Amino acid sequence: MTSSKVIFDISKRIARIAQLEEKMTAQDFWDHQAKAQETTRALSSEKRIVDEFTKVKTVHEETAILLEMAQEESDEETMREVEKGLRKLTVLVSDLETKSLLGAPEDSGNAIININPGAGGTESQDWAQMLLRMYQRWGERRGFKQNLIDISAGDEAGIKSATLEMEGDYAYGFLRSEAGVHRLVRISPFDAAHRRHTSFASVAVFPESEEIEEVEILDSDLRVDTFRSSGAGGQHVNKTDSAVRITHLPTNIVVTCQSERSQHRNRANAMKVLKARLLQQRLEEEAQKSAEREGEKKEIAFGNQIRSYVFQPYTLVKDHRTNTEVGNVQGVMDGDIEPFIEAYLRRK
Repeated sequence: MTSSKVIFDISKRIARIAQLEEKMTAQDFWDHQAKAQETTRALSSEKRIVDEFTKVKTVHEETAILLEMAQEESDEETMREVEKGLRKLTVLVSDLETKSLLGAPEDSGNAIININPGAGGTESQDWAQMLLRMYQRWGERRGFKQNLIDISAGDEAGIKSATLEMEGDYAYGFLRSEAGVHRLVRISPFDAAHRRHTSFASVAVFPESEEIEEVEILDSDLRVDTFRSSGAGGQHVNKTDSAVRITHLPTNIVVTCQSERSQHRNRANAMKVLKARLLQQRLEEEAQKSAEREGEKKEIAFGNQIRSYVFQPYTLVKDHRTNTEVGNVQGVMDGDIEPFIEAYLRRK
Protein backbone atom coordinates (compact mmCIF):
# COMPACT_ATOMS: atom_id res chain seq x y z
CA MET A 1 0.00 0.00 0.00
CA THR A 2 1.46 3.38 -1.02
CA SER A 3 1.61 6.42 1.27
CA SER A 4 -0.96 8.25 -0.88
CA LYS A 5 -3.25 5.25 -0.50
CA VAL A 6 -2.86 5.40 3.29
CA ILE A 7 -3.68 9.13 3.35
CA PHE A 8 -6.75 8.58 1.20
CA ASP A 9 -7.83 5.76 3.48
CA ILE A 10 -7.41 7.99 6.56
CA SER A 11 -9.47 10.77 4.98
CA LYS A 12 -12.27 8.29 4.42
CA ARG A 13 -12.00 7.12 8.02
CA ILE A 14 -12.19 10.70 9.34
CA ALA A 15 -15.34 11.24 7.28
CA ARG A 16 -16.71 7.96 8.63
CA ILE A 17 -16.03 9.08 12.22
CA ALA A 18 -17.99 12.29 11.61
CA GLN A 19 -20.92 10.27 10.25
CA LEU A 20 -20.92 7.88 13.22
CA GLU A 21 -20.68 10.71 15.76
CA GLU A 22 -23.58 12.50 14.10
CA LYS A 23 -25.57 9.27 14.19
CA MET A 24 -24.97 8.99 17.94
CA THR A 25 -26.53 12.42 18.58
CA ALA A 26 -29.98 11.17 17.58
CA GLN A 27 -32.47 11.14 20.50
CA ASP A 28 -33.52 7.55 19.86
CA PHE A 29 -29.94 6.29 19.41
CA TRP A 30 -29.91 4.13 22.56
CA ASP A 31 -33.44 2.81 21.99
CA HIS A 32 -31.94 0.02 19.92
CA GLN A 33 -29.12 -1.35 22.08
CA ALA A 34 -27.67 -3.84 19.58
CA LYS A 35 -27.36 -1.27 16.77
CA ALA A 36 -26.07 1.37 19.19
CA GLN A 37 -23.31 -0.93 20.45
CA GLU A 38 -22.38 -1.84 16.89
CA THR A 39 -22.04 1.86 16.08
CA THR A 40 -19.89 2.61 19.14
CA ARG A 41 -17.61 -0.34 18.33
CA ALA A 42 -17.23 0.87 14.75
CA LEU A 43 -16.43 4.39 15.99
CA SER A 44 -13.81 3.08 18.39
CA SER A 45 -12.19 1.02 15.64
CA GLU A 46 -12.02 3.97 13.22
CA LYS A 47 -10.59 6.28 15.90
CA ARG A 48 -7.79 3.81 16.66
CA ILE A 49 -6.56 3.97 13.08
CA VAL A 50 -6.79 7.77 12.95
CA ASP A 51 -4.87 7.99 16.26
CA GLU A 52 -2.14 5.79 14.73
CA PHE A 53 -1.99 8.13 11.71
CA THR A 54 -1.69 11.15 14.04
CA LYS A 55 1.24 9.45 15.78
CA VAL A 56 2.95 8.86 12.42
CA LYS A 57 2.36 12.47 11.41
CA THR A 58 3.85 13.76 14.69
CA VAL A 59 7.01 11.63 14.36
CA HIS A 60 7.36 12.74 10.72
CA GLU A 61 7.13 16.43 11.64
CA GLU A 62 9.57 16.08 14.55
CA THR A 63 12.07 14.21 12.37
CA ALA A 64 11.78 16.84 9.61
CA ILE A 65 12.57 19.60 12.11
CA LEU A 66 15.60 17.68 13.43
CA LEU A 67 16.82 17.12 9.88
CA GLU A 68 16.64 20.82 9.14
CA MET A 69 18.58 21.61 12.33
CA ALA A 70 21.23 18.97 11.57
CA GLN A 71 21.77 20.34 8.05
CA GLU A 72 21.99 23.96 9.19
CA GLU A 73 24.40 23.22 12.05
CA SER A 74 26.22 20.22 10.54
CA ASP A 75 25.55 18.45 13.84
CA GLU A 76 26.41 14.73 13.71
CA GLU A 77 24.64 13.98 17.00
CA THR A 78 21.40 15.55 15.74
CA MET A 79 21.79 13.60 12.48
CA ARG A 80 21.95 10.38 14.51
CA GLU A 81 18.66 11.40 16.13
CA VAL A 82 17.25 11.94 12.63
CA GLU A 83 18.31 8.42 11.63
CA LYS A 84 16.67 7.04 14.76
CA GLY A 85 13.49 8.97 13.95
CA LEU A 86 13.47 7.65 10.37
CA ARG A 87 13.77 4.05 11.58
CA LYS A 88 10.89 4.61 13.98
CA LEU A 89 8.86 6.27 11.22
CA THR A 90 9.43 3.32 8.89
CA VAL A 91 8.10 0.90 11.50
CA LEU A 92 5.08 3.10 12.30
CA VAL A 93 4.14 3.57 8.64
CA SER A 94 4.42 -0.15 7.94
CA ASP A 95 2.29 -0.91 11.00
CA LEU A 96 -0.29 1.70 9.97
CA GLU A 97 -0.51 0.27 6.47
CA THR A 98 -1.20 -3.18 7.92
CA LYS A 99 -3.74 -1.93 10.46
CA SER A 100 -5.56 0.05 7.77
CA LEU A 101 -6.39 -3.32 6.19
CA LEU A 102 -8.25 -4.38 9.34
CA GLY A 103 -11.81 -3.14 9.17
CA ALA A 104 -13.96 -5.63 11.08
CA PRO A 105 -15.00 -4.53 14.61
CA GLU A 106 -13.51 -7.67 16.18
CA ASP A 107 -10.12 -7.07 14.48
CA SER A 108 -9.06 -4.45 17.02
CA GLY A 109 -9.57 -6.73 20.02
CA ASN A 110 -7.67 -9.52 21.76
CA ALA A 111 -7.24 -13.04 20.42
CA ILE A 112 -7.45 -16.56 21.79
CA ILE A 113 -5.19 -19.10 20.07
CA ASN A 114 -5.83 -22.83 20.35
CA ILE A 115 -3.11 -25.25 19.17
CA ASN A 116 -3.58 -29.01 18.72
CA PRO A 117 -1.17 -31.59 17.27
CA GLY A 118 -2.24 -33.82 14.41
CA ALA A 119 -1.75 -37.57 14.16
CA GLY A 120 1.79 -38.72 14.81
CA GLY A 121 2.23 -38.80 18.57
CA THR A 122 5.43 -37.27 19.90
CA GLU A 123 6.45 -35.77 16.54
CA SER A 124 3.27 -33.73 16.17
CA GLN A 125 3.12 -32.87 19.87
CA ASP A 126 6.64 -31.45 19.70
CA TRP A 127 5.64 -29.45 16.60
CA ALA A 128 2.59 -28.05 18.42
CA GLN A 129 4.87 -26.82 21.22
CA MET A 130 7.20 -25.20 18.68
CA LEU A 131 4.23 -23.30 17.23
CA LEU A 132 3.15 -22.18 20.70
CA ARG A 133 6.65 -20.80 21.31
CA MET A 134 6.58 -19.05 17.90
CA TYR A 135 3.38 -17.17 18.78
CA GLN A 136 4.66 -16.34 22.25
CA ARG A 137 7.84 -14.85 20.72
CA TRP A 138 5.73 -12.90 18.21
CA GLY A 139 3.61 -11.51 21.06
CA GLU A 140 6.74 -10.48 22.96
CA ARG A 141 8.02 -8.62 19.88
CA ARG A 142 4.81 -6.57 19.78
CA GLY A 143 4.69 -6.02 23.54
CA PHE A 144 1.41 -7.93 23.93
CA LYS A 145 0.30 -9.30 27.28
CA GLN A 146 -0.04 -13.09 27.23
CA ASN A 147 -2.00 -15.52 29.35
CA LEU A 148 -1.54 -19.26 28.90
CA ILE A 149 -5.12 -20.25 29.70
CA ASP A 150 -4.56 -23.98 29.38
CA ILE A 151 -1.82 -26.41 28.40
CA SER A 152 -1.67 -30.20 28.40
CA ALA A 153 1.79 -31.77 28.30
CA GLY A 154 2.63 -34.54 25.84
CA ASP A 155 3.46 -38.05 26.98
CA GLU A 156 7.16 -37.84 26.06
CA ALA A 157 7.66 -34.33 24.68
CA GLY A 158 5.69 -31.40 23.35
CA ILE A 159 2.05 -30.67 24.14
CA LYS A 160 -1.32 -32.33 23.53
CA SER A 161 -3.05 -28.95 23.42
CA ALA A 162 -2.61 -25.32 24.44
CA THR A 163 -4.83 -22.25 24.66
CA LEU A 164 -3.10 -18.88 24.67
CA GLU A 165 -4.76 -15.50 25.22
CA MET A 166 -3.04 -12.59 23.44
CA GLU A 167 -3.97 -9.13 24.70
CA GLY A 168 -3.10 -6.09 22.60
CA ASP A 169 -4.40 -3.70 19.94
CA TYR A 170 -5.44 -5.61 16.82
CA ALA A 171 -4.23 -8.95 18.19
CA TYR A 172 -7.11 -10.80 16.54
CA GLY A 173 -6.85 -8.85 13.30
CA PHE A 174 -3.23 -9.91 12.92
CA LEU A 175 -3.52 -13.47 14.19
CA ARG A 176 -6.62 -14.56 12.31
CA SER A 177 -4.30 -15.13 9.36
CA GLU A 178 -2.71 -17.98 11.34
CA ALA A 179 -5.82 -20.17 11.52
CA GLY A 180 -5.35 -23.47 9.71
CA VAL A 181 -3.08 -26.50 9.51
CA HIS A 182 0.69 -25.95 9.77
CA ARG A 183 3.05 -28.57 8.28
CA LEU A 184 6.59 -29.34 9.44
CA VAL A 185 9.27 -31.26 7.50
CA ARG A 186 12.50 -32.08 9.35
CA ILE A 187 14.94 -34.78 10.44
CA SER A 188 13.26 -36.11 13.56
CA PRO A 189 15.19 -35.71 16.85
CA PHE A 190 13.11 -38.62 18.16
CA ASP A 191 14.08 -41.06 15.39
CA ALA A 192 17.26 -43.07 16.07
CA ALA A 193 17.60 -43.66 12.31
CA HIS A 194 17.55 -39.87 11.67
CA ARG A 195 14.85 -40.12 9.03
CA ARG A 196 12.88 -37.19 7.67
CA HIS A 197 9.40 -36.81 9.16
CA THR A 198 6.36 -34.71 8.27
CA SER A 199 4.22 -33.46 11.15
CA PHE A 200 1.01 -31.45 11.33
CA ALA A 201 -0.63 -29.21 13.92
CA SER A 202 -3.81 -27.15 13.73
CA VAL A 203 -4.15 -23.56 14.91
CA ALA A 204 -7.53 -21.99 15.67
CA VAL A 205 -7.89 -18.27 16.41
CA PHE A 206 -10.93 -16.75 18.09
CA PRO A 207 -11.79 -13.08 18.69
CA GLU A 208 -12.08 -11.72 22.21
CA SER A 209 -13.75 -8.38 21.59
CA GLU A 210 -16.53 -6.35 23.18
CA GLU A 211 -18.96 -8.49 21.21
CA ILE A 212 -18.04 -11.48 23.33
CA GLU A 213 -20.08 -10.07 26.21
CA GLU A 214 -23.17 -10.17 23.98
CA VAL A 215 -22.88 -13.93 23.46
CA GLU A 216 -25.71 -15.43 25.49
CA ILE A 217 -25.34 -18.95 26.85
CA LEU A 218 -28.14 -20.69 28.73
CA ASP A 219 -27.15 -22.76 31.76
CA SER A 220 -29.40 -25.52 30.43
CA ASP A 221 -27.21 -25.71 27.31
CA LEU A 222 -24.09 -26.53 29.34
CA ARG A 223 -22.66 -29.69 30.84
CA VAL A 224 -19.89 -28.91 33.33
CA ASP A 225 -17.50 -31.62 34.51
CA THR A 226 -14.70 -31.23 37.03
CA PHE A 227 -11.66 -33.48 37.41
CA ARG A 228 -8.13 -33.49 38.74
CA SER A 229 -5.60 -31.49 36.79
CA SER A 230 -2.69 -33.36 35.28
CA GLY A 231 0.89 -32.28 34.67
CA ALA A 232 2.86 -29.53 36.36
CA GLY A 233 1.31 -27.30 38.95
CA GLY A 234 2.23 -28.64 42.34
CA GLN A 235 0.50 -30.92 44.80
CA HIS A 236 -2.57 -28.69 45.19
CA VAL A 237 -3.39 -28.82 41.48
CA ASN A 238 -3.09 -32.59 41.27
CA LYS A 239 -5.01 -33.42 44.47
CA THR A 240 -8.15 -31.37 43.94
CA ASP A 241 -10.84 -31.37 41.27
CA SER A 242 -9.77 -27.95 39.97
CA ALA A 243 -9.86 -28.72 36.23
CA VAL A 244 -13.07 -27.84 34.37
CA ARG A 245 -14.53 -29.23 31.16
CA ILE A 246 -17.52 -27.41 29.66
CA THR A 247 -19.60 -28.91 26.85
CA HIS A 248 -21.96 -26.66 24.90
CA LEU A 249 -24.71 -29.13 24.06
CA PRO A 250 -26.32 -27.35 21.05
CA THR A 251 -23.00 -27.16 19.15
CA ASN A 252 -21.05 -29.95 20.91
CA ILE A 253 -18.14 -27.54 21.45
CA VAL A 254 -15.95 -28.77 24.31
CA VAL A 255 -13.59 -26.49 26.25
CA THR A 256 -11.20 -27.67 28.96
CA CYS A 257 -9.17 -25.49 31.35
CA GLN A 258 -6.84 -26.77 34.05
CA SER A 259 -3.97 -24.27 34.25
CA GLU A 260 -5.23 -22.48 37.38
CA ARG A 261 -5.27 -23.80 40.93
CA SER A 262 -8.78 -22.46 41.43
CA GLN A 263 -11.76 -24.29 39.95
CA HIS A 264 -13.59 -20.95 39.82
CA ARG A 265 -10.86 -19.34 37.69
CA ASN A 266 -10.63 -22.37 35.41
CA ARG A 267 -14.39 -22.20 34.88
CA ALA A 268 -14.21 -18.46 34.13
CA ASN A 269 -11.42 -19.04 31.59
CA ALA A 270 -13.33 -21.93 30.02
CA MET A 271 -16.43 -19.75 29.62
CA LYS A 272 -14.33 -16.99 28.03
CA VAL A 273 -12.95 -19.45 25.48
CA LEU A 274 -16.40 -20.94 24.84
CA LYS A 275 -17.91 -17.51 24.17
CA ALA A 276 -15.03 -16.66 21.83
CA ARG A 277 -15.55 -19.90 19.90
CA LEU A 278 -19.29 -19.29 19.61
CA LEU A 279 -18.64 -15.73 18.40
CA GLN A 280 -16.18 -17.05 15.81
CA GLN A 281 -18.72 -19.61 14.66
CA ARG A 282 -21.28 -16.83 14.16
CA LEU A 283 -18.78 -14.73 12.21
CA GLU A 284 -17.94 -17.69 9.98
CA GLU A 285 -21.61 -18.34 9.29
CA GLU A 286 -22.12 -14.69 8.36
CA ALA A 287 -19.05 -14.80 6.08
CA GLN A 288 -20.35 -17.95 4.41
CA LYS A 289 -23.76 -16.40 3.77
CA SER A 290 -22.11 -13.28 2.36
CA ALA A 291 -19.94 -15.41 0.06
CA GLU A 292 -22.99 -17.33 -1.14
CA ARG A 293 -24.82 -14.09 -1.89
CA GLU A 294 -21.84 -12.90 -3.91
CA GLY A 295 -21.67 -16.21 -5.74
CA GLU A 296 -18.24 -17.02 -4.35
CA LYS A 297 -16.91 -20.20 -2.83
CA LYS A 298 -14.70 -19.40 0.13
CA GLU A 299 -13.10 -21.83 2.52
CA ILE A 300 -13.41 -20.44 6.03
CA ALA A 301 -12.79 -23.67 7.93
CA PHE A 302 -9.66 -24.32 9.97
CA GLY A 303 -8.94 -27.66 8.27
CA ASN A 304 -6.86 -26.40 5.34
CA GLN A 305 -3.09 -26.63 5.20
CA ILE A 306 -1.94 -23.02 5.05
CA ARG A 307 1.82 -23.11 5.56
CA SER A 308 4.80 -25.44 5.34
CA TYR A 309 7.98 -25.18 7.41
CA VAL A 310 10.87 -27.12 5.87
CA PHE A 311 14.00 -27.67 7.98
CA GLN A 312 15.60 -30.36 5.77
CA PRO A 313 16.85 -30.94 3.09
CA TYR A 314 16.67 -27.13 2.67
CA THR A 315 15.27 -24.31 4.81
CA LEU A 316 12.09 -22.60 3.70
CA VAL A 317 8.77 -21.43 5.11
CA LYS A 318 6.06 -21.08 2.47
CA ASP A 319 2.51 -19.81 2.87
CA HIS A 320 0.35 -21.68 0.36
CA ARG A 321 -2.36 -19.01 0.26
CA THR A 322 -0.16 -16.10 -0.77
CA ASN A 323 2.97 -17.94 -2.03
CA THR A 324 5.03 -15.84 0.41
CA GLU A 325 8.38 -17.53 1.09
CA VAL A 326 10.99 -16.91 3.79
CA GLY A 327 14.31 -18.76 3.88
CA ASN A 328 15.18 -17.89 7.49
CA VAL A 329 13.28 -20.69 9.22
CA GLN A 330 14.83 -19.99 12.62
CA GLY A 331 13.80 -16.34 12.40
CA VAL A 332 10.21 -17.39 11.72
CA MET A 333 10.24 -19.83 14.64
CA ASP A 334 11.54 -16.96 16.81
CA GLY A 335 8.37 -15.01 16.03
CA ASP A 336 9.11 -13.17 12.78
CA ILE A 337 5.80 -14.00 11.07
CA GLU A 338 5.00 -10.44 9.95
CA PRO A 339 5.66 -11.14 6.21
CA PHE A 340 2.98 -13.85 6.22
CA ILE A 341 0.47 -11.73 8.15
CA GLU A 342 0.93 -8.71 5.88
CA ALA A 343 0.72 -10.78 2.69
CA TYR A 344 -2.47 -12.45 3.89
CA LEU A 345 -4.14 -9.14 4.81
CA ARG A 346 -3.14 -7.51 1.52
CA ARG A 347 -4.55 -10.45 -0.41
CA LYS A 348 -7.81 -10.28 1.53
